[in-house]
Amino acid sequence: MIQITPYNLLHHELIGLKINVVSATHEGYIIAGRIVDETKNTLKIKDNHKEITVPKSCTIFDLTLPEGTQVRLDGKLLVARPEERIKKRYRIKFI
Repeated sequence: MIQITPYNLLHHELIGLKINVVSATHEGYIIAGRIVDETKNTLKIKDNHKEITVPKSCTIFDLTLPEGTQVRLDGKLLVARPEERIKKRYRIKFI
């Protein structure tokens, strides 16, 4: 199995990863938890008490990879069906 790194994150399944919504257009979308479902435009995030559906296009996420690395990601890069996003080619600039 190929290990998830910041360089190949967009080509992997996101369900099960720890996530923290850093910035969003609505303060109700700020949540930290695990990704339990993904659609073309949304991520469903579950914390200890509730499950919230967050739009991808207007948020900035901090994802924690399985080995503990944190990656900050603009949700606009995630807007696609998961199976289409895996096939897509990206030009990524790290800051």
